Amino acid sequence: MDQFIYQNPTRLIFGEGQVKEQLVAQLKPLGTKVLLVYGGGSIKRNGLYDEVTTLLNENGFETYELSGVEPNPRLSTVHKGVEICKKENIDVILAAGGGSVIDCTKAVAAGAQYDGDIWDLVTKKEKPESALPFGTILTLAATGSEMNSGSVITNWETHEKYGWGSPLVFPKFSILDPRNTLSVPKDHTVYGIVDMMTHVLEQYFHPQENTPLQERMCEAVLHTVIEAGPRLVENLEDVKLRETVLYSGTIALNGTLQMGTKGDWASHNIEHAVSAVYDIPHAGGLAIIFPQWMRHHLEMGEEKLVQLAVRVWGVDPEGKTNQEVAEEGIRKLEEFWTSLGAPSRLADYNIDDSQIDVMADKAMINGPFGNFNKLNKNDVTEILKASL
Repeated sequence: MDQFIYQNPTRLIFGEGQVKEQLVAQLKPLGTKVLLVYGGGSIKRNGLYDEVTTLLNENGFETYELSGVEPNPRLSTVHKGVEICKKENIDVILAAGGGSVIDCTKAVAAGAQYDGDIWDLVTKKEKPESALPFGTILTLAATGSEMNSGSVITNWETHEKYGWGSPLVFPKFSILDPRNTLSVPKDHTVYGIVDMMTHVLEQYFHPQENTPLQERMCEAVLHTVIEAGPRLVENLEDVKLRETVLYSGTIALNGTLQMGTKGDWASHNIEHAVSAVYDIPHAGGLAIIFPQWMRHHLEMGEEKLVQLAVRVWGVDPEGKTNQEVAEEGIRKLEEFWTSLGAPSRLADYNIDDSQIDVMADKAMINGPFGNFNKLNKNDVTEILKASL
């Protein structure tokens, strides 16, 4: 494995009733002027909005709001949040929602302390030098954004979607109450399961050697989600299953699994290009693209693919070639996702081959990518065609 330094400064507060118990205590040291960021209104329907605003009002906080954050958070929405922060001299931001809300909040936090356009930071032309502090109340098990420093923002005017990050945008605290995920509908629950599994798989496929513990930890998270996921999809109000999946999503992308390794992340880059053009659900795109990325690497990644097939999917290797074992593992992954209700082809989103070259070019904006194996434009094009 590679040399590494690990530090995660986010205070994780997990369990039922923790919003009431901890929110005020966590916010007070950070300031009194709060920007509350949320999405399409689900926190109003499930009662979280009333709980949070009551706590803020009763404890002397001056609250402003940025609502309507999109599933693929838009640069235009980030601009609105930055404007509020600068105009009202906001002290601290509170994100109440899923990964998209938190990703948007990270960009607002950095943009509020930057003199130029936040897009400069997203495109990595400039690096942030400071950011407003923020906390999160998570309502969706999926991205892991509640305990990492990454963010993905879409510029819909230019049809560009990029991931970026900075140590400055780790949340100061994140409150995870599984009851706040009970109202998540089936489709978003499925997308969350797919998303966290792809995060684990991206880290599983890395070029470093001598990483047995990292790989076993990845496999443990996958086994946990594979066991709990279908049961949750069939019983969305089971708070214990919600709790298990919620914690799995955090562990999947808080840095624990990637110590000493460099995960691949090529599939995410390809999906960003697809949803920049078509605005499809991120995890839906990953459910389609990731198995095709795996097939594209059957020869080079055979050993790791065989290991995954045997250890995670229980494929019996007796009497089979390594390629047959690997392919069976890929099929079992696809079958698992489709059994939950995830899409399997880009055609499920009415996507044809008319924009493949455009999407491939967007994916290649920074040149060849992927840490397990570098992809060029021909590779990306083949993966996209296979995904149709």
